[in-house]
Amino acid sequence: MKNLVITAIVKAKPEYRKDVLDLLLDMVEKTRLEEACLQYDLHQDLSDASTFVFYEVWSDQAGLDQHNQQPYIQLFGSIINTHLRESPQLFITQKM
Repeated sequence: MKNLVITAIVKAKPEYRKDVLDLLLDMVEKTRLEEACLQYDLHQDLSDASTFVFYEVWSDQAGLDQHNQQPYIQLFGSIINTHLRESPQLFITQKM
């Protein structure tokens, strides 16, 4: 089976940009310790400092499913309605 590749776009409300960024950086640190995580990179849009893009590579669906149950991911989910301009856009793909 090929690895799962995820691109996720997170758009913070400008007034919560710092709070969201701090949370995302904490997610990066903790997620990179997960066994199924092969790559987990956070980027910031150069034209909009409140827009962040994750590029993730996972070894398998089971590992991704386990990742989504982690407390730090659940915490992120709890701020979506208050701190983000919209729900994150997720693109789940496989390299061709």
